[in-house]
Amino acid sequence: MQNELIDKLWITTGIANFEWGQVLMIGVGLLLLYLAIVKKFEPLLLVPIGFGAILSNIPVAEISGPEGMLGLIYHVGIETGIFPLLIFMGVGALTDFGALIAMPRTLMLGAAAQFGIFTTLLGALALNIIPGFEFSLADAAAIGIIGGADGPTAIFLASRLAPDLLGAIAVAAYSYMALVPLIQPPIMKLLTTEKERKIKMQQLRPVSRAEKIVFPLTVLLLCVIFLPTAAPLIGMLTFGNLLRECGVVERLSNASQNEIINTVTIFLGLAVGSKLSAEKFLNVETLGILVLGMLAFAVGTAAGVLMGKLMCRLSDGKINPLIGAAGVSAVPMAARVVNKVGLESDHHNFLLMHAMGPNVAGVIGSAVAAGILLAIVGA
Repeated sequence: MQNELIDKLWITTGIANFEWGQVLMIGVGLLLLYLAIVKKFEPLLLVPIGFGAILSNIPVAEISGPEGMLGLIYHVGIETGIFPLLIFMGVGALTDFGALIAMPRTLMLGAAAQFGIFTTLLGALALNIIPGFEFSLADAAAIGIIGGADGPTAIFLASRLAPDLLGAIAVAAYSYMALVPLIQPPIMKLLTTEKERKIKMQQLRPVSRAEKIVFPLTVLLLCVIFLPTAAPLIGMLTFGNLLRECGVVERLSNASQNEIINTVTIFLGLAVGSKLSAEKFLNVETLGILVLGMLAFAVGTAAGVLMGKLMCRLSDGKINPLIGAAGVSAVPMAARVVNKVGLESDHHNFLLMHAMGPNVAGVIGSAVAAGILLAIVGA
């Protein structure tokens, strides 16, 4: 009797139920926490994602299962698409569109950086020649949006076009967004000269309050007229920005910038981390999506920088091509990386505000790309 009791207790322990994949993925979770806490790589994303990865690989507990806490959070917030829309509202409330309004030609940089989306779409379809991959056009479109470096947009589109790949796409999009400080600088330095990186840009003109109020309404109107499929994302982005700029709903603006987006970020990060469980992550399709995601980020960054070089030539050297890398829309991460690389070449070359123009353009561009894919593929 005593031996039976000991056996029953033993089979309920973690040691008796651990599989090698779970140990590996817990190690991945600890690595993400290390990058967030020690290296300070986007801790707002990597701390909840890394901790969620650890929780989801605890044997027996079923924390990430359909009835587990993380499984329920994933269903309520990500499968329904609610979290991405709330994040977009918060991003709109946090972001000053003034840099884009003052320098509208940076829209071209945001558009160029979306090239990674369509390159990755073709790459996903090309993978079908390899045994084990069977991506449909809808799957490829959902995977391609990772190239926009916009986690909420990737989740929103995947939930509608490829729900079965949603977990892998969410993990790839948010993991690479958090690793922008590692991925982008080598590409930026490879494609630019020291002289180009030292280019100092003129101070941006002041933007009036009226312009800042009219801008989000104009963007929403254009979306309604030409691409209503992008209205959920564009609508929440412009709504959040209008709360910020109208000046009469400070409490709502503060809530969008703080309590709401912070709460959603915690739950979204944990839910994304729940898809790093061994049984869901360690398969050929997920690994293929991760490879394509890396390609998407690299191509998007390169396309933005190359467009920046072209604009530099056309402007007689007045535009620093580094700001093109911010067009990938990982806001404000990509803009901060641009500023850091610029300062490494010249300690007096501050590019942050100039980089925010293409960064905001990239957010709008990725939402527009998602709307186009949804209209064409989802029809």
